[in-house]
Amino acid sequence: MSWTTEVDRHQCMGSGICVGIAPHLYRLKDYRAEPVRREIDPDESALEAAEVCPALAILVRDGDRVVGPQP
Repeated sequence: MSWTTEVDRHQCMGSGICVGIAPHLYRLKDYRAEPVRREIDPDESALEAAEVCPALAILVRDGDRVVGPQP
């Protein structure tokens, strides 16, 4: 079982909170967050990063089902 994560780079404001919470999952590039890799093992820190993102730019899915907060 794996999850996917994505960041809406148009919505991202580059706060870096996701990188602080889950540096193994997210990084900043050109002042915007992006996943280190799209497919991830289930990881509570991905859900936490999505939940605290001030721009609600992070989406975490288990197949077609959204498992994190929805923007």
